[in-house]
Amino acid sequence: MTRFTRTLTSVAYAAFLIYVFLPMLLVVIMSFKDSRFTGFPIKSWTLAWYPEVFQNVEIVTALGYSTVIAITSTVAALFIGTWISLLLSGRKFVGRTIIFGLTILPTLIPGIISAVAFRIYAKILGIEPGMFAIIWAHTIHNIPFVVLVLVGRLSTLPKNYGEAACDLGADPLVTFFRITVPYLRPALLGAGIFCLLVSFDDFIRSFFLGGYQPTLPVYIFTKLKSGMSPEINAISTIVLVMTAVVGIWAERFMRRMKKGSV
Repeated sequence: MTRFTRTLTSVAYAAFLIYVFLPMLLVVIMSFKDSRFTGFPIKSWTLAWYPEVFQNVEIVTALGYSTVIAITSTVAALFIGTWISLLLSGRKFVGRTIIFGLTILPTLIPGIISAVAFRIYAKILGIEPGMFAIIWAHTIHNIPFVVLVLVGRLSTLPKNYGEAACDLGADPLVTFFRITVPYLRPALLGAGIFCLLVSFDDFIRSFFLGGYQPTLPVYIFTKLKSGMSPEINAISTIVLVMTAVVGIWAERFMRRMKKGSV
């Protein structure tokens, strides 16, 4: 690689980082501005908007509501996705390609169409709008991501591991929990974090299937109709920090796991 190429690549990479992170940086900066007007110039700084966020019952409730939905749908997606991945990674059988295609299909359907379809199907099944309907939709939407990650990980699992466990007298259930699950742990962690963030951030399905209690993205959307506010910037900054903390924890967990301390 020539010097010109390295320089061009560095400039392109820097431009990409600015394009991605500058909007988030602006949100963080505006959350400390001592004015309800969102924009420049900034004459003074304050932390007053953050206590107001936690004193706002609607924001705290929406945050907790979104967290419960994200965790529940992620756990359900991991459970179902693991079972489907084991099925697809086993011996070849008739209909395997069809099952894989149907499993991945939710990721290929545009979000708005998926949300409308879930709304119609929920009405046919008699599922009322609310937490259960949102969890159901988020789980189905997250399963393909779990399957894609786990199938890739299972494809690298040496077959002699399971054979050795069987030779030592382990039944399939013991082999699964003692061999397969530990081997899948990094993939499960990665898929789980991804599903958690996708579910927490999912606006379209939450909007169409939600009841009277809004999730945090829906709540922010309703407040944005009257314009940006410091409280929205503050809660957005808090969510960004939470996301960063989860990412750092996951990276350290993976590092410890590689060293064999977990």
